[in-house]
Amino acid sequence: MNSSVIQEGKLRDLVDVDDRYNLDSDTIYLNGVQALVRLLLLQAQADQKAGLKTAGFISGYRGSPLGGLDQELWRASSFLERVPIHFQPAVNEEIAATAIWGSQQLNLSPGARYDGIFGLWYGKTPGVDRSGDAFKHANCAGTSQNGGVLAIAGDDHFCKSSTLPGQSEYSFIDASIPVLNPTGVQDILELGLLGYALSRFSGCWAAMKMTAENADSLQTVKLPRFFEFNYPNFAMPEGGLHVRWPDSPNEQENRLQQHKLAAVLAFSEINNINRVAIESPNPRLGIVSTGKAYLDVFQALEDLGISRERASKLGIKLFKVGMSWPLEPEGIKRFCEGVEEVFVIEEKRPVIETQLKEQLYNWNAASRPLIIGKYDESGKPLLSSTSELTPVVIAQAIAKRLGSLMTVPDIEERLQLLKEHEKLIKESESTAKRAPHFCSGCPHNTSTRVPDGSRAIAGIGCHFMATWMDRDTSGFTQMGCEGAGWFGQAPFTDTEHVFQNLGDGTYAHSGLLAIRAAVDSGVNITYKILHNDAVAMTGGQPTEGGFSPAQIAQQLVAEGVKKTIVVTDQPERYREQANDLPPQVTVHHRRELDSLQRMLREVSGVSALIYDQTCAVELRRRRRRGTAEDPKRWVTINPLVCEGCGDCNSVSNCLSVVQLETELGRKRTINQSACNKDFSCIDGFCPSFVVLEGVQKKQRNVEMMEQVEFQKLPDPEVVQGSTYNILIAGIGGTGVSTAGAILGMAAHLEGRRVMALDQTGMAQKFGAVHSHIRIGSDQCDMHGGRVPAGMTDLLLAVDLMVATSVDSLEKFSPDRTSAVINTHEEMPATFISNRDLDYGKGSMLSILARVCLTEKLSTIDASGITAALMGNSITANLFLLGVASQKGLLPVSVQAIERALELNGMGVEPNKAAFLWGRYAAVEPAVVMQHAGLADNSEPLATSLDDVILYRERFLVEYQNSKYSARYRAGVERVRQAEQRVQPGSNILTNAVAKNYFKLLAYKDEYEVARLHIKTPFLKDVSESFMGKASFKFYLSPPIFSRIDPVTGRPRKYEFGGWVLPVFRVLAGLKFLRGTFFNPFGYSTEHRSAQRLICEYEKLMDRFVNELDSTRMDLAIELAQFPQKIRGYGPVRNASIQSVDMIKEELVEFWNKPEKFNPSKSKAA
Repeated sequence: MNSSVIQEGKLRDLVDVDDRYNLDSDTIYLNGVQALVRLLLLQAQADQKAGLKTAGFISGYRGSPLGGLDQELWRASSFLERVPIHFQPAVNEEIAATAIWGSQQLNLSPGARYDGIFGLWYGKTPGVDRSGDAFKHANCAGTSQNGGVLAIAGDDHFCKSSTLPGQSEYSFIDASIPVLNPTGVQDILELGLLGYALSRFSGCWAAMKMTAENADSLQTVKLPRFFEFNYPNFAMPEGGLHVRWPDSPNEQENRLQQHKLAAVLAFSEINNINRVAIESPNPRLGIVSTGKAYLDVFQALEDLGISRERASKLGIKLFKVGMSWPLEPEGIKRFCEGVEEVFVIEEKRPVIETQLKEQLYNWNAASRPLIIGKYDESGKPLLSSTSELTPVVIAQAIAKRLGSLMTVPDIEERLQLLKEHEKLIKESESTAKRAPHFCSGCPHNTSTRVPDGSRAIAGIGCHFMATWMDRDTSGFTQMGCEGAGWFGQAPFTDTEHVFQNLGDGTYAHSGLLAIRAAVDSGVNITYKILHNDAVAMTGGQPTEGGFSPAQIAQQLVAEGVKKTIVVTDQPERYREQANDLPPQVTVHHRRELDSLQRMLREVSGVSALIYDQTCAVELRRRRRRGTAEDPKRWVTINPLVCEGCGDCNSVSNCLSVVQLETELGRKRTINQSACNKDFSCIDGFCPSFVVLEGVQKKQRNVEMMEQVEFQKLPDPEVVQGSTYNILIAGIGGTGVSTAGAILGMAAHLEGRRVMALDQTGMAQKFGAVHSHIRIGSDQCDMHGGRVPAGMTDLLLAVDLMVATSVDSLEKFSPDRTSAVINTHEEMPATFISNRDLDYGKGSMLSILARVCLTEKLSTIDASGITAALMGNSITANLFLLGVASQKGLLPVSVQAIERALELNGMGVEPNKAAFLWGRYAAVEPAVVMQHAGLADNSEPLATSLDDVILYRERFLVEYQNSKYSARYRAGVERVRQAEQRVQPGSNILTNAVAKNYFKLLAYKDEYEVARLHIKTPFLKDVSESFMGKASFKFYLSPPIFSRIDPVTGRPRKYEFGGWVLPVFRVLAGLKFLRGTFFNPFGYSTEHRSAQRLICEYEKLMDRFVNELDSTRMDLAIELAQFPQKIRGYGPVRNASIQSVDMIKEELVEFWNKPEKFNPSKSKAA
């Protein structure tokens, strides 16, 4: 350990996480976005030291990977205002660029209070493209002498949160703006300061390219202490290089091309922005790289067993390019002298490679090195311009080039190990995938639906995910031109109308212009303006302008939109705002969405539907902060009433309606930890929903532990030694990134060096998320925040599906990786459309056992335990951390983790409690399970055929009477005897009959639904899980007075209060009427079909008894299982019966010709 490590047992003295902005210590811990904020403060500090009175101005538009920059600037506002640094988020990127241009003109007019303004523009790649005209004008005009501009471009190289892969260099080159390319967080600070100095010296804007690899990377950095730069002896043109007025366009262009860019190169050379990283006395192979790829080159060399020293001996040189355009010629020329081959390694399309070839073109052929990069000397592909350049890919390419220059046997052996590891991963990859999905309670779950016969066009934002859901939504445009593509289709198609989704953020950005154009074009289109009161895709920021639905409605009417309506989940809010709306605009409940859209598609011209419902995640935040009401209202599902039909999933599209495995099959329950109280699941056609009002969830905390007698926890061992790599694999929105940040901060508190990376993007929306944490004593041992292939020391598998994805598996090694695994089954989005989806836990655990250290693999249901102990499973990550800590698998102490939790400031006590529970679980798992109430299942699943029959026999006594139960037992026993006669020792058919015959006999009519609500422990048990006296609401569709919805064709559901409980009690007592002439419900279609199914099944059982033989066994089993496919109530049940009848009829025909039956080709399979 080096001298920077804090003395053992002591932690850094940090007051809060904002110390990253106000401490003068030489080492701080922050991510790339936070580094941009600190950069501005450093620039201001440098100016003060130089005696300059300057200020800062920031403007831009959010977008991944810079989606959180505006939020970080707001958080740091108290530090920025002292400088002063003014932050003005822009309506769009072009306006922001123009505002930054204006800041450089401050001193051209009287009244300036500052010597200059240093500006910072930010935006993602599409914003760079959009701002091209402003960039060209501003860069030609120039910066002020004491100002300077940095343009920060967020590039999404591989389209993880974009509609196209992004690479901004070529747009900046087109505007003649120099491009800086940092490798990591440290470089952001150093190149940022150099960028401002370069901009002031040359009069050019300076761009800095950022990707998720450095924007989302957390790193221990040393604050730059140099505020003095070297300035070249440069011949300035008359009037200098800076902005002026008057100044003709031709003069600006000439100054830029002839002088300012030359000044850029001169400044770059004298300040060594590009430099040699590895030198060699006998060079043969020169490697040139920049940005993320530069760190990947180091990792690739390490994977090949090539240290810096060995690289030098082998004749390998490495050149780090800090400014990728324009490429400073003198430094690269010196580097290339004497080498046989120059290998340029850069991501995406070549920038450095083409410049280098141009610069060396006129060299003498005898001394000119071979230059390769994207292609080798024969024109064959070498490095992709579209795929990600991982260290493994780069290692393979370097090994190939070395092989053409020299023979190094051990490198070939290393390469073979990499290939074997790749093979192992490919063989182990799980087929299960976790795709991003709308959050629980997201308005888009409902708003993006379209009526049958219509189609929609996607827009930019979270609602883009509708394109891979069952939403008849396809196609999209770039931001701000939503609907314009339809202008070019409408005159030439028989399709008369389309819907166009448009988020409120995009509407404010530039979308209103598209609506204006649509009105002008006269096409038939309905804009669905999805007003969720936040820019949800990038973190819940307010939209610029903050237009309310009423203001948007006024604008639309003024623009000439023919018909505008507002649809909302809370129409009552508009009673007090009625006067704010134009008189022709009406307000409707979201339940009417389908019929309203049918009406709008008949409107000639442009119409608009403003869907007003707050973003679920943002609403959750506001409730937590107390700025929004948190209704004391909770949805629950009675599992005995639930049929497991999945209609609630289908209607709500919500992943907080989760599976519940019971003795009577898979049912549904509500994940209260994730539920955002959207309540749309209640609209599923099912009487199992019960809402509790006037109560709150029970919250448990640390004090509860004092009531439990645990043995004293021993202090866990702390991993010592070289770099330790941790990978956390989980689901977006469940605190994975927070857990990674806690570990990183804990290591920083102990004086360790940290590099970490969160890989999120669109995956934040219920998708796969990874947090990489690398902890060591020396930063030089770590080449990037991402854990290298096969080098994970500890896996924290918060989610099995993510942990067994190829992105995770490639990081593991059966010789190195320990694992702590959460075995909780969190279904993916496909569960919504596949109600019987098999999670595949067993196969995924087997995969991890194959690629990790089997003896150091721990499994525990962290989500289930924390939900039971804490009232919320969001702390499962911290629980797993506790398990890992107590098992001696972490390189940081308990004290450091607890202090990091305190510094984090969010949910401190629950998080510390979860961490402590995890530590106890590592020592006494049975005691923890018992305290959580999970040790003894009061109703264990039947494990034998006799248990299966007995459970159902007793159930039917309560359902009807003992005679009815005896009928069931007799029927099952007859089949059992027949099966033993044909296939002694087998009980597969009998088991199927026992479960499915029961299902038909125990058909849930009105009497049974009432009984299951009133005469079972459900209401009592669910009430005890909340605090307060609950009042109940039930959602039913009584056949006596339910009307049919003319649009959906379904009976309507109604809300009933607790007064209905006595009615349930009476109904439950009238069950003796079932099956008699006096049953008032017995004449309905549903009841008659239920009786028909029972009769048909009993006839089928007779055939089993009388005609079963070995040739018919497979067919009999399949026929016996048909009732399990009949689920739901009313129209849902009827639809399933129709589907089953069709397939069953076909299979029954095989009974007399069983030899033609093929189970694998059965439609029922």
